[in-house]
Amino acid sequence: MKTEELIPAQEFCTHHQIDLSFIYSLTDAGLIQTIRREESVFVPVNEISNLEKLVRLYELDINVEGIETITYLLQKIDDMQQHIIRLSNQLRMYEEVTQEVL
Repeated sequence: MKTEELIPAQEFCTHHQIDLSFIYSLTDAGLIQTIRREESVFVPVNEISNLEKLVRLYELDINVEGIETITYLLQKIDDMQQHIIRLSNQLRMYEEVTQEVL
């Protein structure tokens, strides 16, 4: 991964006024990925959007365990919505075939 695709975690934390231990906790929980180079920790650019969402939850005084639960539930909702869309498309296809037969 190229260096320009990484943001120093300390810089992110300073900008968002959060403690670096929050980044470590999210990494330990598997909610984000970080890259350690020498003594520094970096956040890949593609993780920043997700990390900012997690910071907003943290700012609401939700602990890491709560953030894990919320993230899990939101993913389940997204999975179910995708499943509903697939089923709806299949139903539409069968309805079209039925209309052609009649």
